[in-house]
Amino acid sequence: MLVLGSILMALQLAATAPPAEQSASLTVKVQSVSKKGGDIRLGIYDSASWSNDKAEPVAGAVAPAVVPETVIVLRNLKPGVYGAKLFQDFNRNGEFDFTLLGLPAEKYGFSRDARVFLHEPGFEATKFTLVPGTNTITVHLH
Repeated sequence: MLVLGSILMALQLAATAPPAEQSASLTVKVQSVSKKGGDIRLGIYDSASWSNDKAEPVAGAVAPAVVPETVIVLRNLKPGVYGAKLFQDFNRNGEFDFTLLGLPAEKYGFSRDARVFLHEPGFEATKFTLVPGTNTITVHLH
């Protein structure tokens, strides 16, 4: 009887305990990858860090560029609302390069395939919701 009471008490405590925070994974399918090679550099940002040039992404990855599609998987992310920025770092110098005219010298893209018009798109144009479990987005490089 004592053992049964202990089991019932443990089950009752488990039922009232707050659920463990679930994590999410994100698969990013990067399309229109150039044959020039290099790396795909991906940054995942929340609304607070999106427009702050000095802010670090909340998650990120660097993967060798694979033609025509590079797939990057990030695991153990906190569910929430995010935006993605990425570029193909042709020369693997870790920086997004520009031509002498100030135009992009490397391919780039944003989540939701948000378009650039004179400057990068705002967070609202790129945001997506990461839910517990597996999530997938596709980004085309320009």
